[in-house]
Amino acid sequence: ENYLGFPTGISGQALAGRAWNQALKFGAEIAVPLEVTRLDCDPPSGPGEPLRLELSDGSTTRARTMVIASGARYRRPDIPDIESFEGAGVSYWASAVEAKLCEGEEVALVGGGNSAGQAVVFLAPKVRRLHLIVRGPGLEATMSRYLIDRIAALPNVELHTQCEILAIEGDRAEGVSAITCRHRQSGETRTRPLRHVFLFIGADPNADWLQGCVETDAKGFVVTGAVRGMPLETAMPGVFAIGDVRAGSTKRVAAAVGEGAAVVAQIHSYLGGLTTSA
Repeated sequence: ENYLGFPTGISGQALAGRAWNQALKFGAEIAVPLEVTRLDCDPPSGPGEPLRLELSDGSTTRARTMVIASGARYRRPDIPDIESFEGAGVSYWASAVEAKLCEGEEVALVGGGNSAGQAVVFLAPKVRRLHLIVRGPGLEATMSRYLIDRIAALPNVELHTQCEILAIEGDRAEGVSAITCRHRQSGETRTRPLRHVFLFIGADPNADWLQGCVETDAKGFVVTGAVRGMPLETAMPGVFAIGDVRAGSTKRVAAAVGEGAAVVAQIHSYLGGLTTSA
């Protein structure tokens, strides 16, 4: 709901659907379901020589420029056997589908950032009780004030600070049945029966396929602007990065869209320089 032009909010699925149709209108070719598995790190033989990308179906494609917009993937907490509960009570997002599934029930939500806060505000009116679990001493250092105030006004939200989930009980067939939480200072543990856990603990860059080709920071995000004076270009000529995958970017959809617009001008500048040098 913090995206300009949508005062009542818009879901990620709806926004992506509109973007898909808009891209088709402008003549983009979309290949689904394919992904780039590797960028050839060997430098081109000369300026403007095509980059080579390997695809998941075994084929390759070439391009004079490339924009890395692969985003980030949900961070998975260190909870034993959590993979078996994904899709069976453990969710990394809160859409209308998940809200319907847990309607009238008791749920837990882990995370102290703005995404977590927005999910709390969305889910709380639909559930009986929501346990907000954060590792830190509070929300002030990680969440916007307007969200903190809105959460404080929700009578069915219980905030648990300096806590973390140690274990999830249940099985794949029946789903989550309970969680065990530990207070990080006192060491006290408590088990709560519930069937839905929402995890909003950040994300890691989806950039494994770029390792060794472009510079990344300590967390694996792609570094741009280090050479040639173009803020969105990587150290590899003709390769640009935008959005959540880029080091130093503002992790907001509006910022990613803005970088997508800005990178077009930088690509034109790059290609124009090739023409001039030729």
